[in-house]
Amino acid sequence: MSSFNTPDPNAAPQQKDNRKVIYGILIFALLGTWAYIFYDKSQTKETIGQLETKITNVDSARNAIQQEFLEVSAKADSLTQNNIQLQGALADRGSEIQKMKSSISNILKRKNASDAELAQAKQMISELNGKIDGLFAEIEKLQGENKQLTAANEQLNTEKTQLTSDKENLQQNLTATKKELDEKVDVASTLHASNIGITAIDVRNGGKEKATTTSKRADLMRISFVLDPNRIAPSGSKDIYVCVTAPDGKVISEGARFVTREEGEKAYTSKVTVNYEQGKVTPVSFDWKQSDKYQTGNYKIEIYNNGFKIGEGVKTLKKGGLFS
Repeated sequence: MSSFNTPDPNAAPQQKDNRKVIYGILIFALLGTWAYIFYDKSQTKETIGQLETKITNVDSARNAIQQEFLEVSAKADSLTQNNIQLQGALADRGSEIQKMKSSISNILKRKNASDAELAQAKQMISELNGKIDGLFAEIEKLQGENKQLTAANEQLNTEKTQLTSDKENLQQNLTATKKELDEKVDVASTLHASNIGITAIDVRNGGKEKATTTSKRADLMRISFVLDPNRIAPSGSKDIYVCVTAPDGKVISEGARFVTREEGEKAYTSKVTVNYEQGKVTPVSFDWKQSDKYQTGNYKIEIYNNGFKIGEGVKTLKKGGLFS
């Protein structure tokens, strides 16, 4: 016979078991925490990824700007490498380019340069590139002009050389012509003697003079002539050389000599200085006396001026008789 447990109505009610509820709440809280951790980690990873992307982009932009700066710097440095001597306004523009280059370099050296600073650097690089291109264009223009000037200068030097040569040739020709003309004038200015007279003089007691033709009575020779008018010879003192050749063929001289144009050096007998007036007849007369007795025969008288023989004459002295 089975028996059934019948609850005792007088017994106290049993306390409910809450552990399951608490365990459920804890598990739910733990799951939420894990979910939050997973979510937060996911967000952090995404943020890190974004930052890494941003850093990569920034580095890429910086590198691009740095490369662009290196290229434009190389162009700027070539101004010096090509030994281009800048002066005046070009020198000022070159200094401005170097200052901009320095400013850009300072920005790019900063590790924490901002986007605004990098953008500024990029803008400055663009401006710098334009300035360098402009300066190179100006330099090329000046170099072209300089080449033209150099070519023109070479042409001028060539023409100068030719003109100098022509001038020298002209001067030589003028010198030769002047010399030739001077020689002609010199020759043309030579005086000419005419009306040559040679008289033997017998000087008697008391100084009375008488012409003679005999050698034994001749005490001196009186030589006279006139210098014909010459419109080229200038007025002034003129030296006249007289050469007397005795009948024995020897020139009577005390050893004095002068230079002739055609005979070389020649001994002379007497030198007479005449005050000549241009274009007028000038009479000349002088006495010549020798210490020895005069010889019988012909005495040849030659007259020279300016190295040329300008006249000559002959005087014959006879031996003479007993009463002559």
